Amino acid sequence: MTSLAPPEIETRSVDNKLLPVKIGATLALAALADWLFYDQRLGLSVVIFAVVLACASLFVNLGNLDHRRLLLAGTIVLAGLLPAIEELNAASLVIIVLALGAALMLTTNRHLDGLAAGASSLLDLYLVGPFRLFQDVICAFNWPALTRGFTLWCVPLVLGSLFILLFVAANPLLAKWIGQLNPGDPSSYLSIGHTLFWIAALALVWPFIQVKWRSSAELADDARRFAANDAPRTADIMSLLSAGTILRSLILFNLLFSIQTVLDLIYLWGNGTLPADVTYASYAHRGAYPLIVTALLAAGFVLVTMRPGGAAERSRVMRALVYFWIGQNVLLVISSMLRLDLYVQTYLLTYWRIAAFVWMLLVVLGLVLILARIILQRSNDWLIRTNLLALTVVLYACSLINFAAIIGDYNISHSREALGSGVNLDIDYLVRLGPQALPAIDRELVLHGFDPNLVYRRNCLVKEQRERMTSWRSWGFRNWRLQRMLDRQQDSAAS
Repeated sequence: MTSLAPPEIETRSVDNKLLPVKIGATLALAALADWLFYDQRLGLSVVIFAVVLACASLFVNLGNLDHRRLLLAGTIVLAGLLPAIEELNAASLVIIVLALGAALMLTTNRHLDGLAAGASSLLDLYLVGPFRLFQDVICAFNWPALTRGFTLWCVPLVLGSLFILLFVAANPLLAKWIGQLNPGDPSSYLSIGHTLFWIAALALVWPFIQVKWRSSAELADDARRFAANDAPRTADIMSLLSAGTILRSLILFNLLFSIQTVLDLIYLWGNGTLPADVTYASYAHRGAYPLIVTALLAAGFVLVTMRPGGAAERSRVMRALVYFWIGQNVLLVISSMLRLDLYVQTYLLTYWRIAAFVWMLLVVLGLVLILARIILQRSNDWLIRTNLLALTVVLYACSLINFAAIIGDYNISHSREALGSGVNLDIDYLVRLGPQALPAIDRELVLHGFDPNLVYRRNCLVKEQRERMTSWRSWGFRNWRLQRMLDRQQDSAAS
């Protein structure tokens, strides 16, 4: 499988005869990715790139192919491309990624002996494989000092760059400041974003050009040791997650997060004065979801590195850095909730926005539980059980809440019709909430006056509600309460 610190026979990284071909193919594919994807809308370009990548990988690895599986692999690639040809979306993109990985694995992995081994190989290909480019470059020149430096700084720099990209996506001030680093001269094409795109493209293409697989026994041994909270013996994991690497990562990440934390404290919580070309609404809304992704990545890093009983957890300095970093992440998620709340105040409430609030609450709770696990020196099994319990409690509580009524009532109360400012009420969405939104619709009729279309749609919902109550099979206590209210209204109107 893909390896970050391969055995001695692999430290040469690439066969010398094929080295120029593989380097040329990788650079050509990165250039094609730049032409197809950078600052462009995605569509058929993804299919074209996937076909070229599959053909290039086939060509440079002819000597290692299992020809018996070529037909099956080609069928998988073709089937994986069809959904994206129909329409490129998140699902079809995931299917392409899985199809390319499965085809590569079938044709080049001699250790493939089962579904579990295949799943582990795919995870290793996409999660570990991209990091191999940097170490293979260093190993090709046989620079031991750089190799040691790479193992210490690879994770901090790669994840730090990813955090920077997420912060820039979430914070218009950071985007503006970084944009000012690129003056408008002929060399402006060497932008930070463009450079990072090329690095990412090269790193993602390289595992398909220089293919390396580990045996299922090695993968199973690593999985068993991870489940037992024991560090894997493989050199790649140990070199990437050594105490020195973790310490450098925590210092760098705390510094990066502190920038975002300070900006939130000044502008989001303190209502500081923003530059003239940055609106408060854009600052508040833009970062809600990227910051949640940032917090989840941070939580994953802490879980992987702060292994119970490991060297990182025994270090007082690293424990203090982790506590501070988790605290910053908790504040980050709370700031995301505030951003979403400000957005809801402007654009009203929906089911998805309520789901986002609940999800953010679970993320905060998960971060606090990670902190508790480190302080109390509990196992990963305890953390999983506690999170599942918290998830169960939250889902149970949500099942008892009438969200349709809450959404309808909130949107009526905060609409332009009620306050004289803000956005107009979305009547179509209000009706789609179903019969439970009838009390809110009645309030809207009082505020908006007689609206024949709305009255007609209200009567349709009343009819739907009565049909639900005619059969005991569709009876529900919430529907019964609503029906009693409707009956009282009808009696009052009759009298």
